[in-house]
Amino acid sequence: MNTQVPGAPSSWQFRTPQQTLLRWVGWFWLVALTVFCWQVMNENTIWAFVSDAPEQAADIGDRMFPPAWGYINNLWEPLWDTINIATLGTLLGILIAVPVAFLAATNTTPSTRFVRPLALLIIVASRSINSLIWALLLVAIIGPGLLAGIVAIGLRSIGFIAKLLYEAIEEIDDKQVEAVRATGASGAQVIDYAVVPQILPAFWGISVFRWDINIRESTILGLVGAGGLGIQLNASLSTLAWNQVAMIFIVILGTVVISEWVSAKVREAVL
Repeated sequence: MNTQVPGAPSSWQFRTPQQTLLRWVGWFWLVALTVFCWQVMNENTIWAFVSDAPEQAADIGDRMFPPAWGYINNLWEPLWDTINIATLGTLLGILIAVPVAFLAATNTTPSTRFVRPLALLIIVASRSINSLIWALLLVAIIGPGLLAGIVAIGLRSIGFIAKLLYEAIEEIDDKQVEAVRATGASGAQVIDYAVVPQILPAFWGISVFRWDINIRESTILGLVGAGGLGIQLNASLSTLAWNQVAMIFIVILGTVVISEWVSAKVREAVL
């Protein structure tokens, strides 16, 4: 901004005085908020435990090695349960997420005023609640076991899959839709022949990516009674069997690495 001062050459300023003042006020409140948050955190923190944390971590790490390699025979069945929870939960999420995505997309929803907001509410509700919280609720409702874990993963997956899928639907080429519609096709035929072929690669990529995420999340659902490796992990932690915990960590790491590899290969094939 150029400012003219009588008797002086014109000068350029990056910000006006008002903008500079607002900038400093913003920094002041940011610092004040940081100090307040630090005080809240510090209020219930026992710093003696924090200072002792490195020693405790080293002690637990020493107890973890060597891992209990023979304990792996007790983990095959829980590992299979974990994979089933992730796979069936992902399938359940897909079955619900696909119609929700079509109802949420502006170019396929039957009503942008009533139906679309309801579909978006389902997506937000699913994404707002962590799978562990879903598992806690479901264990209390339907009891502990694999079913609670499967439903928890499914409910958590709805929002993720539906959100990415409805965004892919809204980005399709409208020319193909108009071409199919011009032939006299019905609404269902337009979706079948013009929309679905365009979003199919994105659908497979999203689904496999979510399955990969669910493999990781399903490993801890057993901590609240929803089956899988988490049950074995909870039991080993309760008995302070740290070498067994190390073995469980190794199995979880191996499972996640393999699922990541499978996910990458499938996405590479379909995209």
